[in-house]
Amino acid sequence: MNNQELLTRTECNVLRGLAIIGIVMHNFCHWLNPIVKENEYQYFSHNVEWFWQVMLSPDEKMLAHLFSFFGHYGVPVFLFLSAYGLVRKYESREETMVQRFSLQSLCFVRYHFLKLFKMMIVGFVAFTMVDAITPSSHHYAFLDVVAQMGMFNNLLPHPDDIIWPGPYWFFGLMLQLYIVYRLFLYRRNWKWIVGAIVVCWLLQIFCDPEGDMLNRIRYNFIGGMLPFGLGILYAKYGRPLSQQQNAIMLIVSTVLILIFSSSYQLWYFVPAFVCTFCIGFVKTIGKMTYLFNHLDWVGSISAAMFVCHPITRKVFIPISRQGDLYCGLLLYVIATIALSWVFREFMKKIPSPKLK
Repeated sequence: MNNQELLTRTECNVLRGLAIIGIVMHNFCHWLNPIVKENEYQYFSHNVEWFWQVMLSPDEKMLAHLFSFFGHYGVPVFLFLSAYGLVRKYESREETMVQRFSLQSLCFVRYHFLKLFKMMIVGFVAFTMVDAITPSSHHYAFLDVVAQMGMFNNLLPHPDDIIWPGPYWFFGLMLQLYIVYRLFLYRRNWKWIVGAIVVCWLLQIFCDPEGDMLNRIRYNFIGGMLPFGLGILYAKYGRPLSQQQNAIMLIVSTVLILIFSSSYQLWYFVPAFVCTFCIGFVKTIGKMTYLFNHLDWVGSISAAMFVCHPITRKVFIPISRQGDLYCGLLLYVIATIALSWVFREFMKKIPSPKLK
């Protein structure tokens, strides 16, 4: 195991802050028209063409276009950080007999299921109540609700139609990756991790870029294995870089994100460069105390922001849809930050599960 300070606790929090800003803004902006749509679960070449059109002819909606097209890449950053944290927590020292017992597969999965459930249930209950009393409420089927409670709705047919609110698919994805980590990747060498990444990549590249099969695959662990695996590899084998090297990584990653986003086969690797971009950014701005501290604070409420932002989106997005884009967006951001603070305090009162 290498340097414990590859990413400090504060730097991880700043990365969470960057990731949640992207996700929160994306999940508002991509519901608006005429705003560029993303390539998240499928690859639509016309979305890329649309993106480059607005980049070459910028307008007042430029910020919304950028968040809509790129903001969803906050998810791979969270996957990367989750994998990095798992290795640091469970593989950084020799196991005692007690630890070995508590890391039995069922105990491990139960513990992480309850951690995810503790976050998910607070947001889901609040959202369903707000959804029911606001226009265009979603029609839930019995199985949809059960699948959300069990965090296996990613596995059902037509996930686009049944996962509501949309961002909550992440809980099922994360649970799957915890299971894969414990069963196949825990304390394994690099060949296992690289092998898992390659297998998951091969399962995607032969799919129709706009087809339903690719859509379903990318809702599940196969679509998230690249950033998750990179997080494991970084924790195990990563080396600190100099300030200059981090700045170069930031610039190169930016260029590669733009280039790779424009090709279907290269698009699969964009999450890797998003992760290196974010690490380079955090390392580069480390001395900019004001910005660094604010992103650190946002990262500290990122879990609460994730579960509550669908609620505030449902309330404020009509303002933007009626023509005042940035007024609706500003109210949404203010309300999300305020509600996140409330949710965080509430979630602290819920007993945390124990790994035993």
